[in-house]
Amino acid sequence: MSDNSSPGLLGSVMTALRDHGLTAAITALIGGFLALFAAITRRAFTNDALLQQLDRELSSERQRIDAQRAEDRHTDAKRLDRIETDIRAVRDMIFEAFQRGPPG
Repeated sequence: MSDNSSPGLLGSVMTALRDHGLTAAITALIGGFLALFAAITRRAFTNDALLQQLDRELSSERQRIDAQRAEDRHTDAKRLDRIETDIRAVRDMIFEAFQRGPPG
């Protein structure tokens, strides 16, 4: 079953040529190409807008991840400082114990 309500570009040109002559066929061909060009242009702009939206989303996601990494580095630095402080305290405590000598 073919849909005769929208015969396509070539069908429109052939119908115009048969019914109205060469001038109408050329006009239909030019109109069809313009419609095709408009569809391609619309698709290109739609894709461009989609790419821009994806770029914005990617940029915001990168900023969020960078902020999270900075916060993680800050937390890790604090934790390492506490560990180093604890190690120094234990070292000092052991050093004092050896300096005092055995009890008694």
